[in-house]
Order: sequence, then C-alpha cells, then structure tokens
Amino acid sequence: MNVNRIDGVLVQWGDRLFYGSNRLVNSRTPVVGGSAVQTRANAVRRRIQAIVVRHAPQVMVKVTGGGRGMGAIAAHLRYISKSGRLPFEDDRGVVRDGPEALRDLVDQWRCGGARIPERSERREAFNIMLSMPAGTKPEIVRNAAREFAAAELGNHRFVMVLHTHQANPHVHLAVRVEGRDGRRLNPRKQDLRRWREVFAEKLRGWGIEAEASSQVTRGSRHHNERLWQRKAREQGRATESSSTETKLTPSRRHAAQAWCEIAKALASSDEMADRELGRAVVDNARWLPGVRYKPPEKQPQRELPGLERTMPQKTRPEPGWER
Repeated sequence: MNVNRIDGVLVQWGDRLFYGSNRLVNSRTPVVGGSAVQTRANAVRRRIQAIVVRHAPQVMVKVTGGGRGMGAIAAHLRYISKSGRLPFEDDRGVVRDGPEALRDLVDQWRCGGARIPERSERREAFNIMLSMPAGTKPEIVRNAAREFAAAELGNHRFVMVLHTHQANPHVHLAVRVEGRDGRRLNPRKQDLRRWREVFAEKLRGWGIEAEASSQVTRGSRHHNERLWQRKAREQGRATESSSTETKLTPSRRHAAQAWCEIAKALASSDEMADRELGRAVVDNARWLPGVRYKPPEKQPQRELPGLERTMPQKTRPEPGWER
C-alpha cells in the first residue's frame, strides 16, 4: 500500500475513532491533496502513540452541578474561593481575592443581564471542574483552563479558581447560564466530549501530554462489567452467554473495526516506524472487547499478527484479517 493510501486510511478511521460525532468525517478514504492529508495522518499517528504506546494521562472535564438561584450560586462561589482566601479570575481576566471582592462579584452576577432571584426554579449557573493527574504543573492546568473557557464559554460570565490542596491539580469554573446574547447554556453529552478534547488540546499547547479519548476508544470495560460478572470471571465461572465480549454495543464494534483497519494500514507500510506502531496497535487491540488474537504463523511474512472480529460474517473474509 503506497504512503498516500496509508495516510488516507489513517485519516478516515482515525477521525471516526478519535473525534466521533464532534467532527464531520468522510465515509470514504480521503483522496485529496497530499500535504493536508499527510498532516492529518501524522496527527492520527501521534494520537495512536499517545494512547497505545505512552498511555498519556486522560483529562477530566465534569459538570458537578449548578445553582438554582443566587443563593446557591453565591454559596458555591464562596466554596471554590474559600470565602475569598483563594484568588479568583473572571471572564475578563481580572484576578481578585478577599471577602469584599467576592461580594462585589456576587452582585455583578445577580444584576448583570437578566436579574437572578435568590431562589429560582431553573438552573442559573453550571459548576464545571477541569482536572489532571498528580504531577501536572498547577499553573499550566490553570492556563489551559483559561484558554478552554475563553474558547468554549466566551459568551458567558464565568469565574475560575485553581485548587492545589489535593494531589490532582484542578480548576473550578462557575458559569452563568444566560449568555451575553441571551442564549442559555445547555451542555449535552457531545458538548462534554468536545470540552474534553479542547481542554486536552490546550494542555498539549503548553507542552503537557494529555488525551481525551473515550473508554470505548481505549477498549476499557470497567463500566460495562457488572460486579457479579467480574466475580464469575475471577472465579472461572463465566460462561459464553454471560461474557461481555459477546454483547458488543455498536460504538464498541465500530471502535474495534477502526483499530483493525488502522493496524492493517500500518502493517503494510514500508516505514519501520509505522510497522512498529502497528505492532503496538495489535498488542493494545487484543484487549478490546470483540477482538481476539490470531497466531502469527497464519500470516504472510511481512504482515503483523492479525486481529479477528468475533462477530459472525455473511461473506468470506480476507486472508489474515476478519472484520
């Protein structure tokens, strides 16, 4: 397979695997001009290396709640700022601290735009937390959080506070629901996925290796295996019907297919670096639900040990690989 074809396959399946519904992807292998596809393919290679070779730390972006009324919002602002003892930064980049500055901030939120009553039947603020594992420089987490908020929440009032008292440095963001244009913030699941991607991108811009891949992409099954299933597996009592590997969701099935296609493309490359990366993909994909290892002696000499999908097929698969 020539290099342009390999790059096209990496872009096609890498976009589906790493970006999902947050990015419009082609249903066919890209065939347009070299440099753009090559740049995107190299970005996919870096994502693969980060996930399957270096096991880069995963960012956390979580909506922890929100205030229904100014009383609840003020209480949260007091909590994240430790009643003004910690410096807090607003959407204009102004950094302040102290009880008086905090009271002034609460008044600005109460009356800036539509007045927020002390109690409300609807949510008037969202509380968001952005976090990285222990060992990450706190000031870089704060810088990346600031850039994230400007990119994703620039239409809204927000306040951010860095917390370093726990092992993992994290930033609390309080965001006013009503935007400057009157539109209300209403984050959905796909928004949270995009927020993780953007936060990871901002961290990488500061030289911190960070990933925002989903558990489906990584092949993690921690949230799909129930306690009784795990106990049965550990005690050797798991049956074929109780195994989670026989009940693949469409998203996991698509992830397994994408990893298979990526590994095949890398295996066919003339570049040693690509073939080594392909071997790492194979080693990683053996742990994916719905994928099992196929002995290498059944493969042609230059190809990698293959991966075989466990789903029933209606047609005869290609030699060495089954999808």
